[in-house]
Amino acid sequence: MNKQPYQMGAVEAVRELKVGALSVSDYVESCIDRIEALEGRIGAWASLDHDLVRRQALTLDQKRHRSPDSLGTLFGLTVGVKDVFNTSDFPTAMGSPIWQGFRPGNDARVVAELMQHDALVMGKTVTAEFAVHHPGKTVNPHDSRRSPGTSSSGSAAAVACEMVPLALGTQTAGSTIRPASFNGIYGLKPSFGLIPRTGILKTLDTLDHVTLFSRFPEDLRLALDATRVRGRNYPNVHHYVDLAPIRSAKEKWKVAFLRTHVWDLAAPYVKEAMEEFAAKLARESWIELEEISTPEQLATAHQVHETIYTKSLSYYFEEELRGHPDLISAVMREMIERGRSIRAEEFREGLRLQNVLAAEAEAALRKFDVLICHSTAHVAPIGLATREEKDPCLMWTLCRTPALNVPAFTGPDGMPFGLQIVAARYADYRLLEFAEELLRHGLAPVAPNPVPPVGW
Repeated sequence: MNKQPYQMGAVEAVRELKVGALSVSDYVESCIDRIEALEGRIGAWASLDHDLVRRQALTLDQKRHRSPDSLGTLFGLTVGVKDVFNTSDFPTAMGSPIWQGFRPGNDARVVAELMQHDALVMGKTVTAEFAVHHPGKTVNPHDSRRSPGTSSSGSAAAVACEMVPLALGTQTAGSTIRPASFNGIYGLKPSFGLIPRTGILKTLDTLDHVTLFSRFPEDLRLALDATRVRGRNYPNVHHYVDLAPIRSAKEKWKVAFLRTHVWDLAAPYVKEAMEEFAAKLARESWIELEEISTPEQLATAHQVHETIYTKSLSYYFEEELRGHPDLISAVMREMIERGRSIRAEEFREGLRLQNVLAAEAEAALRKFDVLICHSTAHVAPIGLATREEKDPCLMWTLCRTPALNVPAFTGPDGMPFGLQIVAARYADYRLLEFAEELLRHGLAPVAPNPVPPVGW
């Protein structure tokens, strides 16, 4: 069977689009057909404007004919944008009825970067209310009864269903790794600050990350290259990313296996899959695997995160609660009320402890190329509003390190769950390189894994 354009990964699609083997207009029509076929069942999109995207596609086709040497690195790609990013062409409601129809009049910086590189914003994807817990309309493509994950649910589902090859998300706790795990795709939470946060919903200054979803690790590399900061104005990024030495192909990969402080909360099938995968890696001649223990203070990550997260929510969403209490969900209202009870000195202590834990994680991670742990404690639970068991996602968010979900496993009823790979801060490309190596060695799959059923 011939591959349809919408089935292409980002790298493959850009290659075909740039040489004119496929027109941007035809590629966009293929994506639109895919969305129209599935959106009624999946509910991945908060807003769409197919006519706008068609006009923009025609403009890009004309650009390729007029000046083929000036095409951007994301030429013609369709991208889903989580509905917490400002967009000029689409409303930004942030998953809240309070902000329905709001048009900010500008693009978030990362959205502007995507468009500068000739990508097309296909539309805004569904988010949980204010990117926290109260779910939107999106269902899991593998089983409509089940959660698609936390707040970046629409972006993850759109990529898993091959509606778009790339999508933007955010992560303040587990809002990318978790939906990537539940939907069976790749999800990258870059190092804190590597992708700029200008023009997006703020929930917590020290935790909000801009993130990426795709079906191939090479596509994440392409998107990260186009959207990250670089240069001497960002001295840490310049030193640790721009000037990072190239890893020798002859070196063995030093890999740590960490069960983490929430290991006991994971389902038996998750533990078994992780242990079998670690044993498989240990048999590979190109890998040197070591099992390590959780650094002592990192076991407090969930408590520290809870303190600074809920206190920040009580500050940033005080106006919405005061002005529209009837339009705030019960779970959001409860978190805001809980945050109000946290004293300023407790919040400051939480911020101090975040730095302590980040330093402890960094010291442990610098001894290895990458670390592996589980992504989620189980497969997607039944019920869109069901809360998940604690997992390691939040710990790496707190510590500002890059993390990547690899769609490595299937559990009960054939539902996906993921392997999480972590590296020291700013070692994002090393993380992607390791994922690419896993794919080359047959140790990781092409996503989505498994392929969602066409119908239920």
